[in-house]
Amino acid sequence: MSLRLRLTLILGSAFVLLWSLAATWMLWDLRNQMMQALDQRLAASAHMVAGLLEQLPQPLPTQGTRLSAEQLGIPNGLACQVSSLRGEVLTRSHALPGQTLDAQRTGFQDQLIDATAWRSFTLERDDLRITTADRVQERAVLQRSMLVAAAVPVAVALLGGLGVLWLGIGQGLAPLNRMRDALMRRNADALEPLELQPLPCELQPLVATQNQLFLRIAKALERERRLTGDAAHELRSPLTAIKTHLQVAQMTEGAVALQALAYAEAGADRLQQTLEQLLLLARVEGSLSFEDGVHCNAQEVARLAINDACQDDGSRIVLHVPTKRTAATLDMPAVLAIAALRNLLDNALRHTAAGTQVELSLHSTASNVRFQVRDHGPGIPADAMPYLTQRFWRQGKSAGCGLGLAIVHAITQRCGGALHFVSQPDGVRAELQLPLRTAEK
Repeated sequence: MSLRLRLTLILGSAFVLLWSLAATWMLWDLRNQMMQALDQRLAASAHMVAGLLEQLPQPLPTQGTRLSAEQLGIPNGLACQVSSLRGEVLTRSHALPGQTLDAQRTGFQDQLIDATAWRSFTLERDDLRITTADRVQERAVLQRSMLVAAAVPVAVALLGGLGVLWLGIGQGLAPLNRMRDALMRRNADALEPLELQPLPCELQPLVATQNQLFLRIAKALERERRLTGDAAHELRSPLTAIKTHLQVAQMTEGAVALQALAYAEAGADRLQQTLEQLLLLARVEGSLSFEDGVHCNAQEVARLAINDACQDDGSRIVLHVPTKRTAATLDMPAVLAIAALRNLLDNALRHTAAGTQVELSLHSTASNVRFQVRDHGPGIPADAMPYLTQRFWRQGKSAGCGLGLAIVHAITQRCGGALHFVSQPDGVRAELQLPLRTAEK
């Protein structure tokens, strides 16, 4: 069902219901007013006949005399009867049937004469009873005529209102149709913002959200293209080196062949490390979940990261833990916190000379923990600082794959952390700030 038809049905149903209730109320009130007016006519006619009889100079007609409606001064269609208090009919109009009207009760009453229903009014004046009456059937005919006359305009207005409602909803939904047409005309790879002017204020947030979605999709596609291109470029070199060393090993013997195989194994290790880093970066930047129910505090993350970074010689990293330790766990998956700190330690060890230690310090607050990694390498030039977290960027002839700091940066963005670098003449200080889980969580 279309939105236009749905809105028309909902609003039209409410419209019809309200109009029907209002029309029913109006027609019911009109009927009551008409009945009251007819009753008032009967009463007014009776009073008028009584006044006319008082003004007659001659005596009243004898019993059974018939006078016309004009002589009695009553409107056509009404019957009139004048009787004494003893019940003797003194005169009546020609419209009265052969049977007399019941005049024993004063006021209004309904009576049946010769299978015909009458509405009568009886008035006592001196020694006379004056009764006026009209047929209920004539009242019903008049009532139907008035109801039809009042209902037809209401029905026409109702149908016209539904038509105007249909056209108005169609006109109101025209901006949505323009949006649909604009989206249908776009190419499958078109990600530029949708420009539609003018738009009602209710649709502007929708278009803004749509444009933000296009922007995020464009960034994701650009990130994927860049990752694919960089990965193809970076993987080509180790694959070529492995293939070359294997060919050398096939063509030689002895120490030369063994050395070529060792070089090929080192290239395979580098290729494996690059692939693992690429997969981790893709998972962190994607929508995959790392939540496994395991949460660690800062000391546990530091210990596990040191074990991963220094599997052979853990003495190269010195851990400084504050005397006042916090038991609060990190508000992020433990695997991401360990991976981020491990990459910082790997980078520091790579740029620190053998035999020189890397320092790791912990500083905690109520809401976050700060890991400070300090190496004792040559430092980084100021113009190279903006490129530290760029994919596949390496300083000089570094042996790394250029993805470690990019992964740390992606983890901090995903988990609400922060990453800062300070270069000094005797090394670089990296500060990784990660959120802590509060008591409310």
